[in-house]
Amino acid sequence: MTKRHLVSLTLPLLLALTACSGPEAPAPAPATPPAATPAAAPAETTNPATPAPAETAASAAPAAAAQAPVAPTGPAPVAGVDYVEIANGQAFQPTAGKIEVAEVFGYTCPHCAHFEPEFQAWKQRQAADVSAIQVPAAFGGYWLPYARAFYTAEALGVLAQSHDAMFNAIHVQRTLPVNPDVTAEQIAPFYAQYGVDAKRFADTFNSFGVDAKLNRAKQFAVKSKIEGTPSLVVNGKYTVSVDQQGFAKMLATVDYLVARERGGAN
Repeated sequence: MTKRHLVSLTLPLLLALTACSGPEAPAPAPATPPAATPAAAPAETTNPATPAPAETAASAAPAAAAQAPVAPTGPAPVAGVDYVEIANGQAFQPTAGKIEVAEVFGYTCPHCAHFEPEFQAWKQRQAADVSAIQVPAAFGGYWLPYARAFYTAEALGVLAQSHDAMFNAIHVQRTLPVNPDVTAEQIAPFYAQYGVDAKRFADTFNSFGVDAKLNRAKQFAVKSKIEGTPSLVVNGKYTVSVDQQGFAKMLATVDYLVARERGGAN
């Protein structure tokens, strides 16, 4: 399931230091994400087993605008070690005056569930010129139905309400299946609690519009050299993956690259 062949998903340290691999890996067994320890996530005390409320762009903007850019401290990250440079890379959703940080994630990845509250806390600390977005990994297999669900929820206007709850349903409540053959009919009852009609959900889930978004997400992941989740892509130019130094180091590297983009460095 992971690059390091986890012995047990119930070990917080291992969960914090690994990533879910791409399409060659078997489906992960759903697991309750453990509470982050102070050593693993000193700036984040939220228990990932209780997902934080989804944050909308409107609510995030005032908080972000109030934050002045903070220059990263410590040794500078090294290309090829702490991040990968993307030749001729482009942001997923380019916006004038914005530095994009795109998280490539999977709802079925327990490490993404563990990372989610930390990513949201990081997002809230950013200045107004940072655009933090999420791109579902469309690797195929068991990844694909829930990547479809992400874009279906977005199209139906219920993504903000349902995003964190989806992690909870898969990894904590274990009320949703994790396999390559999951259908719209199996996922639709989850979205019914947000007022989505089952037929409307299925029609959108299987639509050409969602197909197009999935293809674009897949192309972005390939271009960005994504090998596992969670991974962060800064302005389409740099990919940062979690390693043995954990989520804090990953986010510190992103802070460095954001500051670099802000300063216009090459």
